[in-house]
Amino acid sequence: MSAKSGYVNDLNMILATDFYQLTMSAAYYQNNLENQISNDQDIAVFDLFVRKFPKNRNYLIFAGLEQVIHYLQNARFTERAINFLRKKEVFRNIDRRFFEEYLPKFKFKLDVWSIREGNFFFPNEPIIRVQGPIIHAQLAETYLLNVINYQTIVASKASRIKAIAPNKILLEFGTRRSHSPLAGIYAARASYIAGFDGTSNVLADIELGINSSGTMAHSFVQKFENEMESFETYYKLYGSDSILLIDTYDTERAAKSISKYKNTIKAVRIDSGDLIEHSKKVRKILDENGCKKVLIVASSDLNEYKIKEILEKKAPIDAFGIGTELATSRDDPTLAAVYKLIESNGKPRIKISEDKITFPGKKQVYRIFDKDGIFKEDLMMLENESPPPDSEALLIPIMKQGNLVNQLPNLDEIKQYFLTNIEKLPNEFKDLEKSQGSNVLISKKLSDLTNSLRLKHS
Repeated sequence: MSAKSGYVNDLNMILATDFYQLTMSAAYYQNNLENQISNDQDIAVFDLFVRKFPKNRNYLIFAGLEQVIHYLQNARFTERAINFLRKKEVFRNIDRRFFEEYLPKFKFKLDVWSIREGNFFFPNEPIIRVQGPIIHAQLAETYLLNVINYQTIVASKASRIKAIAPNKILLEFGTRRSHSPLAGIYAARASYIAGFDGTSNVLADIELGINSSGTMAHSFVQKFENEMESFETYYKLYGSDSILLIDTYDTERAAKSISKYKNTIKAVRIDSGDLIEHSKKVRKILDENGCKKVLIVASSDLNEYKIKEILEKKAPIDAFGIGTELATSRDDPTLAAVYKLIESNGKPRIKISEDKITFPGKKQVYRIFDKDGIFKEDLMMLENESPPPDSEALLIPIMKQGNLVNQLPNLDEIKQYFLTNIEKLPNEFKDLEKSQGSNVLISKKLSDLTNSLRLKHS
């Protein structure tokens, strides 16, 4: 393939990073070479954490760890990638051994601690800690942030929707509005973790095992001379699996027409207009014509606020298809996750600024529950401090020098963990309108270390 073919080779995914990660890595190599320091002994520790909540959020749901671990175990520099880099003029002062010896043998040899996928967390808590040779730890940054930022913000959005409609069927319909085909797949994954029942994305089904389903488009109805002909054609093929789209022309008239199928179809879908009024009228028509088991599916730019209103007004909708608002987290599509150096060769490091907090040193987060097992607070401490009684350590070891030390759960296990664990989060955190404090405390030793380093560098 030519350099400008538009085709992206997945084998070069290690270059899906910011260029400065590579210039810093080469500089570290050159510095260690000149000072006769082994690159494997120049150890750094980074924390990945979120600085602040997106709009209208009181908690976040962690997602994306499985893809991070896959990347760290498999990313390599191909011969083409190495040749490409060494021809860059900016690397003219870098010793040839970086390109001829170091990069060809490169494999991430990192220790990784992480909270569990599907767990809730709050700003400034480390959700991933990475330790290893500085070049390895530095090169991991961009990919980790990309994956965690996106899947976490979608999972967090999906969790809000699940909290509003816990007993409804929730389907992710966002692929066509997601920011890339791959984003569509991972939107399906993140929303499934946070309690959704399925997706419209077929690749997410074959690759991830998330059940894919769908109905028909308005174009299918329009293709035929009359609406009923389109329904007959579809029903003839799909029978009891049929979900018929009834709002192309006249929603209520279509509902009367398809009543001939009685309870032999699965559902009808409404994709436009006043979903509350239409669903009430359609339900009445279906019930009066022997279709009481036929479900009503609603779509049309839904989000947690619209679904809340629909349910408060007792609209008889059984399932919701959520697309754009979910796959893009439309109300706030960004997450302020960062990846900061907190220790270098055993010495704690700090970044100082007027409006941002970076807690130094290797830390652990302990979750404390009340007597009923409900979340009370998190306590962030230095790793070598004694844990508080009756607490749960959130960061668990995942990798040691690039090798798994804990088996990753499968997707259904992650989802089940979310569904069980989210019940421990008090309902006030799930409120769509009110802001809550994050209930994260800092130990005195961590606070003292932070203040001493601030004074040292001020």
